[in-house]
Amino acid sequence: MWPPDQEPDPEPGPAPARAGRSPPGAAMPGLRALLPARAFLCSLKGRLLLAESGLSFITFVCYVASSASAFLAAPLLEFLLALYFLFADAMQLNDKWQGLCWPMMDFLRCVTAALIYFAISITAVAKYSDGASKAAGVFGFFATIVFAIDFYLIFNDVAKFLKQGDSAEENTADKAEEENSDSESD
Repeated sequence: MWPPDQEPDPEPGPAPARAGRSPPGAAMPGLRALLPARAFLCSLKGRLLLAESGLSFITFVCYVASSASAFLAAPLLEFLLALYFLFADAMQLNDKWQGLCWPMMDFLRCVTAALIYFAISITAVAKYSDGASKAAGVFGFFATIVFAIDFYLIFNDVAKFLKQGDSAEENTADKAEEENSDSESD
């Protein structure tokens, strides 16, 4: 299970102190604070961001080992951006920094990543003949699918949010018209 459960000490009595070492089951609280919460990692958005990060890193490594090394900047950039959004969502920075439009930034990141991965994957598979380029192209196609799923889900969430806002505005406008027509008929 994540995070690993701490095992109880076999003896409840005082344990002998080791010079400068913590007990083997004890975790350092400072480092544990940097890990995303288990609930976020098990959510759909967390799993998508983990998949995006993992596929981007694997694609980057394949491009480094291939003769198509001209394409390695895109997977590296997407890997770093996916990690940033993973930790930003896990630490709830979107709630803390209200001035940024997080859904739009995430949507644009996913759309551009899907398009770029699709283009460089086709080029890597068609133009280069070494195995690492072919593997990078295949992992790039998988990354394209994951990024496309992510931007589709973000688009649906934003569309639902905008529809709720429009229906609320229409209801207030209808109520205002009814009140105006009632006051005019008196």
